[in-house]
Amino acid sequence: MAHASDMHSLEFKLPDLGEGLTGAEIVRWLVEVGDLVTVDQPVVEVETAKAMVDIPCPYGGVVTARFGEEGTELPVGAPLLTVAVGAPASGVPAEEPGKGSDEGSGNVLVGYGTGAPPERRRRVRPAVPTTSTGQPSAGAANGTAARGATPAVEPATTGVARPVGTGAAAGHGAVGHRPVGHGRDAAPAEDETRSDGPVPVISPLVRRLAREHGLDLRELHGSGPDGLILRADVEYALRAAEAQGRPAQPSAEPHPPMTPMTPTTPATSAPVPAAQAPIRSSAPLGGIRTPLKGIRGAVADKLSRSRREIPDATCWVDADATELMRARTAMNAAGGPKISLLALLARICTAALARFPELNSTVDMEAREIVQLDHVHLGFAAQTERGLVVPVVRDAHARDAESLTAEFARLTEAARTGTLTPAELTGGTFTLNNYGVFGVDGSTPIINHPEAAMLGVGRIIPKPWVHEGELAVRQVVELSLTFDHRVCDGGIAGGFLRYVADCVEQPAVLLRTL
Repeated sequence: MAHASDMHSLEFKLPDLGEGLTGAEIVRWLVEVGDLVTVDQPVVEVETAKAMVDIPCPYGGVVTARFGEEGTELPVGAPLLTVAVGAPASGVPAEEPGKGSDEGSGNVLVGYGTGAPPERRRRVRPAVPTTSTGQPSAGAANGTAARGATPAVEPATTGVARPVGTGAAAGHGAVGHRPVGHGRDAAPAEDETRSDGPVPVISPLVRRLAREHGLDLRELHGSGPDGLILRADVEYALRAAEAQGRPAQPSAEPHPPMTPMTPTTPATSAPVPAAQAPIRSSAPLGGIRTPLKGIRGAVADKLSRSRREIPDATCWVDADATELMRARTAMNAAGGPKISLLALLARICTAALARFPELNSTVDMEAREIVQLDHVHLGFAAQTERGLVVPVVRDAHARDAESLTAEFARLTEAARTGTLTPAELTGGTFTLNNYGVFGVDGSTPIINHPEAAMLGVGRIIPKPWVHEGELAVRQVVELSLTFDHRVCDGGIAGGFLRYVADCVEQPAVLLRTL
């Protein structure tokens, strides 16, 4: 047993997330008061203006308090939770000598840690839940096995996992609300079928679907790899609840304002308020008010700043992309990794920036200098469920088409799942905007501050075109360049755009720069 003199509490504060971020919103707590946490174990999921990330705790011990409920916005440096170091959870043996974790990992950045595999979480529980026969329940006997055990699922020809439980846990615990801020003692009966580890779900869309329908993901067994909870699992659980006459209750996502930092403990926590509906305006025209925060707020701030500070101008040109499409088809037919059209356009961009480096610049108004950059970090606009993001391909000028294709695919998937890091969303020097995927021909985009230019690419569609003196049907695309008029005049911008169009029409032009 640990001696009282060896026990002390450490306060873990919201770390500096970098990239100028000043705060974050709590999306979901991954631990409860009374849980035993290990060094670098993720304890809370937060949403910043850049991405949704898990924050690991640099200390190991028992969680004694949490600060802020889900939906609360916290500034950097505000307390997140307190950990009693050297105090084992009830019924949990004390750590062996020499294995204390009060020094922590030194981890203060999101997504970084010691690399040690996280141990299984343990919770404070008054007694082992038993079934009506007096035997330990399936959840107690199997659900808390060592990490890595295969989750139990019923065989299904549809490939969708079915929640497995015993008695009332299976019949009435499939859908419900878990009290926030209460320890395990609050509702032990609900936890019979729940896993003690973090909920194995990656996609924020799955979390949102469950949250909107009041479904507790801890009650599901995933059908994905290593028990990963998929969207199909959530949809099956909702259908099962509806078939049993217990339709899930939709709940609007709350957006509460900043609240005083008061710890949440099992004895003193107040009941969680019901989810608030969007605030309706009392103005004559009515309407629904939505808080401008998170990614939407960050986009609004950045675009507004761009409009205020950058005197932009746009030029555009139509180009015959038939030969570019044929070249891509020939490359992909030759075998090897498939080359994306976006990668070819990116390769054209980097070649054009090498000829017109003025557009790979930024303006330092305090020093009254134009800073021409010697590297190309190429951003590309990606529309996601959570809003517009611009992932950045580092050193795009040094990559070939295969490398660009692979990196675009990786960053696009990370954007879709909401797992982009702040480093992958910042530092761009030029942006490629393929708005043709939305079925439009042209646009005058707003420059991604503090960059100096953005190339827009419309849809590629068959159009009448004069080719070699005759009217023919060709694959035509509209290209546009929005540029900062402080870094160059129209001649340079026009030269850049014309070179891009020439490469699109005759890809062999690129051979001069390879």
